[in-house]
Amino acid sequence: MRILIVGGGGREHALAWKVARSPLAEKVFCAPGNAGIAAVAQCADVKANDVEGLLALAKRERIDLTIVGPEEPLCLGLADRLEGEGLRVFGPRRKAAEIEGSKAFCRELLRRYRIPSPGFRVFSDPRVAMSFLETHHAYPVVVKASGLAGGKGVVVARSVEEGREAVSRLMEEKIYGEAGTTVVCEEFLEGEEVSVLALTDGRTIVPLEPAQDHKRLLDGDEGPNTGGMGAISPTPAVTPRMRHQIESQILVPAIHALNREGRRYRGVLYAGLMLTPSGPRVLEFNCRFGDPEAQAILLRLEDDLLPLLLRTAEGTLEEGEGLRWDPRPSVCVVAASEGYPGAVETGRRIEGLEGIEAEEGREVFHAATARKGEEVVTAGGRVLGVAALGETHARAAARAYEALGRVRFEGMRYRRDIGSRAVGAPAPR
Repeated sequence: MRILIVGGGGREHALAWKVARSPLAEKVFCAPGNAGIAAVAQCADVKANDVEGLLALAKRERIDLTIVGPEEPLCLGLADRLEGEGLRVFGPRRKAAEIEGSKAFCRELLRRYRIPSPGFRVFSDPRVAMSFLETHHAYPVVVKASGLAGGKGVVVARSVEEGREAVSRLMEEKIYGEAGTTVVCEEFLEGEEVSVLALTDGRTIVPLEPAQDHKRLLDGDEGPNTGGMGAISPTPAVTPRMRHQIESQILVPAIHALNREGRRYRGVLYAGLMLTPSGPRVLEFNCRFGDPEAQAILLRLEDDLLPLLLRTAEGTLEEGEGLRWDPRPSVCVVAASEGYPGAVETGRRIEGLEGIEAEEGREVFHAATARKGEEVVTAGGRVLGVAALGETHARAAARAYEALGRVRFEGMRYRRDIGSRAVGAPAPR
């Protein structure tokens, strides 16, 4: 099979790395890819949001299956366009992808079908939103851009002033563009935050191993929200009983709700959950693999990923068997550029990558990297992630941090406590 992977981040590197290992994969392409992906796939200079360019690439290269990594092309209708031309694609159509593309739609859907989630209000007028915040008494309040903001359009406002500032920046200053035209103000939930992903063709659900993202920039879950500074899989917070509860109370009802709305979902459904004393609650749904959760999860998957994605795209997921997982936990630590999640300088030389990937159970997944002559340089905020397996979470973290300690680039930043909650002790420094 000839495979096209859309995207150029750490998630897409993990997908390309895993798919390229399949005996079914004759050739793997990636658009646009990055310096690390280029080692396992042929990169094409087509942006991930260029729907017509991607369609032309898929036709020209006789692609058998397109695997869409990021949310933006799905929300732009890439799957609809490809399927309309008779091409197979892993990823939901535009109407189904709206579960991530519009947080307002997602919240309304969950309320209609009584799927456990926080209370909320939706606003399209900043004055009305600010008036609500001024009369609201239960702080903190979570203020979210309804549209796509790369995982960064979320503010936990702990006072009226912080809430007003968040609304002003999202709706008036439009720091995330049109994503902030509508905002959602949500009830703040206490508990443990986890990620549970499942493959689904709209009829069958195949849950993957649970993971836990670390969204805050700094140790101890301090600082601004990011796209994710690290992940572990599995997480002790999701017990077998909790897995069953999540599947029966959240995943199955969500797929049923989308079907009832005429939005059959084919792809991977990502549930970002808060485990509260009253049970799991949906913080968000995403229409794609998480990043960096994919890096941690796929490192543990022992089965061939490609047939799973193909069956999902063809609507025959029920024909498969249970998935096999490496019992060892995995930890992925992200290295970011100075200034992230704000503006960053690019083009900084990365050193120390040699040899890490050759070590069993340890991989470097490039995110924002590029080639400059013979050198690999930084090309964005989250630059790369080191993922490692270990007999315990502590050992996996130690192996990831040891490898990351060999990598250097000017302004390199990373958290030093990824996975520490899973072992009850700080990660190695």
